[in-house]
Amino acid sequence: MTEALSDLTAAAILLDIEGTTTPISFVYEVLFPYARANAKRFLERHLSSPEVLDDVSRLCDEHAEDLRNELNPPSLQASGSGPHVDSLVTYIHWLIDRDRKTAPLKSLQGKIWKDGYETGELRGQIFKDVQPALERWQRQGREVSIFSSGSVLAQKLLFAHTTAGDLTRFIGRYFDTAVGAKAEPLSYRRIAVDLRQLPSQILFISDVIGELDAASGAGMRTLLSVRPGNHPQMESGHTVIRTFDQVFP
Repeated sequence: MTEALSDLTAAAILLDIEGTTTPISFVYEVLFPYARANAKRFLERHLSSPEVLDDVSRLCDEHAEDLRNELNPPSLQASGSGPHVDSLVTYIHWLIDRDRKTAPLKSLQGKIWKDGYETGELRGQIFKDVQPALERWQRQGREVSIFSSGSVLAQKLLFAHTTAGDLTRFIGRYFDTAVGAKAEPLSYRRIAVDLRQLPSQILFISDVIGELDAASGAGMRTLLSVRPGNHPQMESGHTVIRTFDQVFP
């Protein structure tokens, strides 16, 4: 059922990133191409790191699962005790092209983006109403958290290096798919427990109706973010916003 914005109450606000705080174009035209272009250089420099080796091991497990499911992934060529870097990069490109949201790929992408943010090659893009809203909600005493399919590392990097400066001081918690899929109500129940809030006291804002349906099914309040460049959404019972200026002004 659609709820008037004037009737909304919430002690905590849970935000999606892509299409909600950040233009979809930044993800698909900047972040993904950067990870694709720099995967080989990154692996050649950091393959001895235990954290990167863990990502690679889990990617090999994912590759084996793709073979079992007859998805015809590019082959991984052995080199010493692990896959050859060139074949691993080809597989990573294959996964990126399919917009895979699995943990090892997201973890590795986050590490590649970390290099880009630290060198200044990347700066996180946000809509102009995001920073004022975060400041306003903090003044109002509302806790703000993030729930994204990107890794927690990637989330923190984006908000620490935005075109508006470091916004991490306004964000209390970060959640990725380690808590569960974004289209599953259980994920939102787990987040509510972690935030020590009743689901009814949490407002979730996203551009994807399936995610909003899941959050609503867990008992959360919801708003549908409609931003320039977002994918069209079907008619739904979720109240539409086009700017955060509308939310707890």
